[in-house]
Amino acid sequence: MAQYDTIFKNATLVNHDGEGRADVAVRNGTIAALGDLSGDSAIETVDCTGLHILPGVIDTQVHFREPGLTHKEDLQSGSLSAVMGGVTGVFEMPNTNPLTTSRETFEAKIAAGTNRMHCDFAFYIGGTHENVGELAELERLPGCAGIKVFMGSSTGSLLVADDDGVEAILNAISRRAAFHSEDEFMLEQRKGLRVEGDPSSHPVWRSPEVALNCTKRLVGLAHKTGKRIHVLHISTAEEMVYLADHKDVASVEVTPHHLTLDETAYDRLGTYVQMNPPVRDAQHRAGIWAGVANGVADILGSDHAPHTREEKDHPYPASHSGMTGVQTLVPIMLDHVNAGKLSLQRFVDMTSAGPNRLFGIAKKGRVAVGYDADLTIVDLKRRETIRNADVKSRAGWTPYDGVTVTGWPVGTIVRGKTVMWQGELVTPSTGQPISFLEALPQDA
Repeated sequence: MAQYDTIFKNATLVNHDGEGRADVAVRNGTIAALGDLSGDSAIETVDCTGLHILPGVIDTQVHFREPGLTHKEDLQSGSLSAVMGGVTGVFEMPNTNPLTTSRETFEAKIAAGTNRMHCDFAFYIGGTHENVGELAELERLPGCAGIKVFMGSSTGSLLVADDDGVEAILNAISRRAAFHSEDEFMLEQRKGLRVEGDPSSHPVWRSPEVALNCTKRLVGLAHKTGKRIHVLHISTAEEMVYLADHKDVASVEVTPHHLTLDETAYDRLGTYVQMNPPVRDAQHRAGIWAGVANGVADILGSDHAPHTREEKDHPYPASHSGMTGVQTLVPIMLDHVNAGKLSLQRFVDMTSAGPNRLFGIAKKGRVAVGYDADLTIVDLKRRETIRNADVKSRAGWTPYDGVTVTGWPVGTIVRGKTVMWQGELVTPSTGQPISFLEALPQDA
């Protein structure tokens, strides 16, 4: 009879080999056995009758605002929001103050997150005109998710708008790089289309053509340099059709808000739905769903980008672009699963197997012996109403306030430790950097 630290019993396991009844045993933070473990014992047994165990959800695009913008979020509060939503790992973005563009600023964030964040983490390094000569070394630092480039301006001052600058970055690196793809030159030309006090003019200014034109430029540069690109937060039907022809170089992220909200949200939420790239009309939402259905969309990211109410309440266009999302990613998408918009296995593919595949994550992304015991445990039948009061982000609000969903995260397990259970924080912060196959740490 085998002895384990923990056995999660009587659950339905959704994994790379399908969906079925299986127990999951953990030893020393690692998955040690799967299957019928009724004859084995453990220090702790967790009864998961009626629940589904998923590989730990990895949110590959969050902005936790530390350092420099911690009045609206920090690594601790953002990661608390993550684990309360069933997320076991995050990739965090470099548009902080100072920018995460050097070894010094990157390693300071790693130190700030270690044993302070509630989930495991990786950080992007921002690609700029100035640091292109160091990127080959920087992208291989332990805990680095890769290089992130803003081709269109958003929150913060990271911007590489020109093709020569992007080409130089792609030539310098070897790993997959992530891009915010909006054409900065077109954005500058179109600023006059913004209507004072009317956030519904935001998608008119940041039009579908602004996004598509930049994505076409980016794909051309990827082919020219022979490098892999990851196009973030696709917001248009046209981009999804175009990217279907370029899957040799381009991977594709979609967000819950572009899959859930449409132009009617501007009447209800005003500046609180203001995002870059924007929430668009129902035709574009349908086009993004088509990309989920046909497999062009690889992964889901929340693009959690918190701002305070004061910052969102400025009259448009002085209002800040971005919304919270890491805590609501799982419940919003499980509601879509229950509505028949995607299968539970497709959700798993987009939140764990997909990130593992695209970014070469070591020992995460599937429930398998030898992998980290990262589990997202959900109740597919549980109905809950999302409320601002329950949002753990320092921003304290969600665009889904008052929305009732079916499907809810009830447990967040990080390397075998139960961090969240039934809405309660169980284990204090023990977050560690995520390892990548292309940047494995070396023994000293």
